[in-house]
Amino acid sequence: MISVTLLTKNSDKHLQAILKMLVCFDEVLIYDNGSIDHTFEIASLFKNVRVIRGPFLGFGPTHNKASSLAKHEWIFSIDSDEIPTPELIAEIINLKLKPKTVYAISRCNEYRGVTIKGCGWSPDKVIRIYNKKETSFSKVQVHEKVLTENLKVVELQYPLKHYSYTNIHDFLVKMDHYSTLFAEQNKGKKSSSLCKALLHGFFAFFKSYIIKKGFLDRYPGYLISIYNAHTAFYKYLKLYEANLDRKNLWNELKDDQEVCGDPTKRVD
Repeated sequence: MISVTLLTKNSDKHLQAILKMLVCFDEVLIYDNGSIDHTFEIASLFKNVRVIRGPFLGFGPTHNKASSLAKHEWIFSIDSDEIPTPELIAEIINLKLKPKTVYAISRCNEYRGVTIKGCGWSPDKVIRIYNKKETSFSKVQVHEKVLTENLKVVELQYPLKHYSYTNIHDFLVKMDHYSTLFAEQNKGKKSSSLCKALLHGFFAFFKSYIIKKGFLDRYPGYLISIYNAHTAFYKYLKLYEANLDRKNLWNELKDDQEVCGDPTKRVD
């Protein structure tokens, strides 16, 4: 048996279409971290859906929290902007799940009705079916993935339809969110500067638009490449400021200690 886990926050855009495709699973566990749209209303329409409300812990830890609450050992993890095809659901239902094995699914990435072939969006394979007693998601804030060390990876034939971005607003919101998570995850661990931010931004555009052939996707390819560049730039700019704030806080604590003296030393 497989439990489906799904992280949500204001995810009503595709939720009904997703849950309709998942009615054959006896448990769909939604872990929600603060929806104020119609997410709960839609979830309540499906008898196999169980909603848990809790804090966002970062993408990796939150996925792991959701899977720990699921009743089955096998987990099918799906995002709130991914719609399984009927063929994929049939393939999963008929899987003979094997120990020490995880299952990868390809994603068909679309933007405004156009399937994106370049920008590194295709091919796009993600591991989404795993046994929670054998593995888990990596414990990172962003760009999480299922750990596969000492496990066999089996690729399924049919895809997920992925609608990560539907308009410019989605790009801007995700750019801000992901760049902040990156800075939080790496402050004090990785150095940065304005120069590094500029270089990462430039290279991200060049890689996406030229090396990954984003130019073949015309307007969407250019937009995605610009988004990748801005995300890389702000990731490292936010990291630069986070490191400065951390350094300033340390200096303030050091200065306070010098003014107050060492509290461990007794003064007669």
